[in-house]
Amino acid sequence: ALVQLKARISLDPHNFFANNWNLSPTNTSASVCNWVGVTCSIRHGRVAALSLPNLSLGGTLPPHVGNLSFLVSLNISGNSFYDTLPNELWHMRRLKIIDFSSNSLSGSLPGDMCNSFTQLESFDVSSNKITGEFPSAIVNISSLKSIRLDNNSLSGSFPTDLCTRLPSLVQLRLLGNNITGRIPNREIPNEIGNLHNLKILDLGGNNIAGLIPSMIFNNSNMVAILLYGNHLSGHLPSSIYLPNLENLFLWKNNLSGIIPDSICNASEATILELSSNLFSGLVPNTFGNCRQLQILSLGDNQLTTGSSAQGQIFYSSLAKCRYLRVLVLDTNPLKGVIPNSIGNLSTSLENFYAGSSQLSGGIPVGFGNLSNLLVLSLVNNELAGAIPTVLGKLQKLQGLDLNSNKLKGFIPTDLCKLEKLNTLLSNNNALQGQIPTCLANLTSLRHLDFRSNSLNSTIPSTFWSLKYILAVDFSLNSLSGSLPLNIGNLEALGGLNLTGNQLSGYIPSSIGNLKNLDWLALARNAFQGPIPQSFGSLISLQSLDLSGNNISGEIPKSLEKLSRLVDFNVSFNGLEGEIPSGGPFVNFTADSFKQNYALCGSSRLQVPPCKTSSTHKSKATKIVLRYILPAIATTMVVVALFIILIRRRKRNKSLPEENNSLNLATLSRISYHELQQATNGFGESNLLGSGSFDNVYKATLANGVSVAVKVFNLQEDRALKSFDTECEVMRRIRHRNLIKIVSSCSNPGFKALIMQYMPQGSLEKWLYSHNYSLTIRQRLDIMIDVASALEYLHHGYSTPIIHCDLKPNNVLLDDDMVAHLGDFGIAKLLDGVDPVTQTMTLATIGYMAPEYGSEGIVSISGDVYSFGILMMETFTRRKPTNEMFTGEMSLKQWVAESLPGAVTEVVDANLLSREDEEDADDFATKKTCISYIMSLALKCSAEIPEERINVKDALADLKKIKKILTQALHLTK
Repeated sequence: ALVQLKARISLDPHNFFANNWNLSPTNTSASVCNWVGVTCSIRHGRVAALSLPNLSLGGTLPPHVGNLSFLVSLNISGNSFYDTLPNELWHMRRLKIIDFSSNSLSGSLPGDMCNSFTQLESFDVSSNKITGEFPSAIVNISSLKSIRLDNNSLSGSFPTDLCTRLPSLVQLRLLGNNITGRIPNREIPNEIGNLHNLKILDLGGNNIAGLIPSMIFNNSNMVAILLYGNHLSGHLPSSIYLPNLENLFLWKNNLSGIIPDSICNASEATILELSSNLFSGLVPNTFGNCRQLQILSLGDNQLTTGSSAQGQIFYSSLAKCRYLRVLVLDTNPLKGVIPNSIGNLSTSLENFYAGSSQLSGGIPVGFGNLSNLLVLSLVNNELAGAIPTVLGKLQKLQGLDLNSNKLKGFIPTDLCKLEKLNTLLSNNNALQGQIPTCLANLTSLRHLDFRSNSLNSTIPSTFWSLKYILAVDFSLNSLSGSLPLNIGNLEALGGLNLTGNQLSGYIPSSIGNLKNLDWLALARNAFQGPIPQSFGSLISLQSLDLSGNNISGEIPKSLEKLSRLVDFNVSFNGLEGEIPSGGPFVNFTADSFKQNYALCGSSRLQVPPCKTSSTHKSKATKIVLRYILPAIATTMVVVALFIILIRRRKRNKSLPEENNSLNLATLSRISYHELQQATNGFGESNLLGSGSFDNVYKATLANGVSVAVKVFNLQEDRALKSFDTECEVMRRIRHRNLIKIVSSCSNPGFKALIMQYMPQGSLEKWLYSHNYSLTIRQRLDIMIDVASALEYLHHGYSTPIIHCDLKPNNVLLDDDMVAHLGDFGIAKLLDGVDPVTQTMTLATIGYMAPEYGSEGIVSISGDVYSFGILMMETFTRRKPTNEMFTGEMSLKQWVAESLPGAVTEVVDANLLSREDEEDADDFATKKTCISYIMSLALKCSAEIPEERINVKDALADLKKIKKILTQALHLTK
């Protein structure tokens, strides 16, 4: 049976079976008992336990497992086993423990599955893909103590006799299914109160309605009650006795009435989650009895704190909860004031939510004592007075929401001390005065909203240096002045609203650089001049409002390229000329263009048709004949004389010609003059990036083809060597995952390589720029592409080539998101005899192998080391040089400590999202695949070169992981 199990394994990234399951030719049974994960009974010498948890295994369970007739415990949890469970499994009468949790098992549980299980105590198939009816026959296993069917897709009714026939039940978890409770009332049966040994009851996220049996709240053994996300109604019993309760989750039901004072007889409670119900009356002042309380969530109910004195008692009571981290009171009619004694709450408090709670008075200075506060939300109340300067003491604060109150005074400069502040919201208040210039110091700031106040300064020029800010709203104030060109520095900006101010001057053309801009509102100001042509480059723009200004000129035709533009308003300006008719303009109405100077176009836009006047044509012709043609002729004469002069000089001087350094017959020559024209004079607007020895520009050649031009800075000592190295390397190689060289240009004072243009930019951009994201599948594909390139460099050519500088900036993506490895400026060619070489090449710190930095030794295993670091960075979105990695802690160490069970703590949060957690199957699959990838990355980046995996093997493993991911998530290749 065990040999058959081993044969059914299709994925074993840690080589568990190869290293630990090998038969002895002389004594088969004895050798099996020595296998890791196998335990044999002393009396019979037969396999009694099989334990293979969290080994990243993938495959199916063979029917032969049913032959292990003496098996007592079977645990394959935390792997990637898939397909249906074999029928033979259900006839293993000695089994006491079954744990198949966190796999990808599918199919239904058979009706007679429990006939043979007379000793079963724990049955766990949670977090799989099990479907079908709830296995009602499970009630026949009277020995059961724990049932875990949570996070599957089971349906059907809750068997009433489960509560009477399983007296020993300690844990019942049915979370995240579609169990409907007792038919026809869909209720939790009262008989559940008879389960006196029950410690964990988890029926959350089902479709259960009706009342909660009161006996549940008087079970002294209960540790966790999780009934959230159902349709439960009724009141909580006035007498609650749960001395051992730790977690109570009742949120998102229809429970009503008061919250009884006796709730804190649960003195060991750490989480009380009662939000999103219909509870009313006074908030109990007995919560202080729950001394272990960490999370108290009462939001979205009808609770009140009563008089100021009663409110004071409530907050004073909470001060006894010294471990309190989260306090949620929002969307309740609390009324009254927040007392200054709020500062007596635990310094462990991280999140305080009291929005939409009808609070009045001022913001108490006591908040300044809560030194660990991360989020403070007081939105939509009636708070008055100034913003306290003491909030500047909250050095860990990340979110401050004061929207929709009656606050007045100035924006305190003390807020500029909050270096970790991500979100600052204070719209719909009565703030006045200046926008502090020091806001530019808040480099972590992503969302800023001071809409609808009385601010009356200019916008500080330093503010536009916040290049990672995502959304800015200063609308409906009295701001004046103009917008500077450096507004184009806000490369991550997704939204800008400056409507309803007194701003003037020209609209900067540099706004066209903001490729991530979704909405731009500059309405009701005093802007003048034309709409910049560069707005045609705002490829993400969905809403543009320029109404109510003094804008003149024509509407640029370039706006027709904005395929996402839905809302467009240029009314009440001085625009003239033809309204564009292509692209998004086919959907705009007359309201978008009304009250302008002289617009013309389609009749449906309620403007006159555009006319072509013959007198205008005649006048234009005269201008051409009288002025333009003579000027052109003069220019041509001057150019001809210049060319003659140049040619005469060439006869007297023998200068090297431009040449193709790559010496490939297929490559056409490109002159310096052509490159200069194609890059707009090597202008900054065409600059794609800069390296140690070069700048890279986007160029559009005369034939319309876009290319990338790497211009080497010959004033740098190493630049010429870098050019020669790259020419030598690229002359030898050709592969689909390597950047292709189109041509080169080489003069004594100018060296350039003309390369294939990568429109999607670098992996660096996709990892760290805002509004860019990569799925787990895309990241895996990119790593496979990079590994393919390395395999070719190391093993696909007669002379091994070492890249030496593998990092996200050098991984470039084409239109199809296929990765291409570039920048061979410091690459090394081995002579084929010695597998290593010594060098003084400057690789990038954090990615270079240890032997490279200490001894200057370069080998192909150094590239493999860098590839391992690159993999970790790609899936954690943490650079190896991140400030968190100091002393003994490195990116490698951080990842290694997370395996195998805590990989979710290090992985990029975008890969394992809250939506994935709701779909447990996808979550488990992704988590497993990321564990495989991290394990492989650690093999690549082993400290000793000889212990590193070969890039061929690394590529093979990545392809296996991709296959598992594709199959498990039912994706097509």
